[in-house]
Amino acid sequence: MSEQGWRDFLSAEGVDDWVVLHGGPTAVFKVGSLVDAARLAEAVAAVPGLEKRTVMSVGPGHLTVRLTREMWGTEPRHIEVARAISAVAREHGATADRSAVQEVQLAIAAKPEAIDIGFWRAVLGYEPMAPDNAIDPLGHGSTVWMQDLNTEKPLRHAMHVDVSVAREVAERRLQAALAAGGHIVDASEAPGSWILADRSGNKVCIAAWPDGATPSEPDAPA
Repeated sequence: MSEQGWRDFLSAEGVDDWVVLHGGPTAVFKVGSLVDAARLAEAVAAVPGLEKRTVMSVGPGHLTVRLTREMWGTEPRHIEVARAISAVAREHGATADRSAVQEVQLAIAAKPEAIDIGFWRAVLGYEPMAPDNAIDPLGHGSTVWMQDLNTEKPLRHAMHVDVSVAREVAERRLQAALAAGGHIVDASEAPGSWILADRSGNKVCIAAWPDGATPSEPDAPA
């Protein structure tokens, strides 16, 4: 597991339908109806190379496909899988919509000695995917991950939301949040990510990272 896998995916040809979120390569394909989405899901399920962590969500007029559920688990073979899925989608008349792709994560901040991921797995009925996170086994709910705080950093807000989106969507989402009354807390990692807050000080991070990442950018979200 390394960052090279998702960086290679980002630079590959033929994967323009896909967005690399915190949870790995993801695509949303628009179709005409729930029935069409179900038929497309059946066809995609037959694509070679799908794995235990591949999740498909069928909705009225769309199919969401998540290849790995973690960007660190992205491997060279996922490029071919993504291309094959896109080809199947085109055969079924589906259209990829990068603007609809997103992932919401809940980040729980704690000092190293107080990290309590076991509690969150238990109370949510989630499963471990990595030592610092918990995932919904059905693939419906947000991923929870523990943010290890520097022992010298004061703990003001112990929880925040991460919204991982396509690189071309991030600034539009930012402007919508500002228009709705939010304010920017930290833009030091822009345009990779922005930390915003509502009027009460509750924080949220809008992240184009890793989808907009380049080798010169930081290797971790804000």
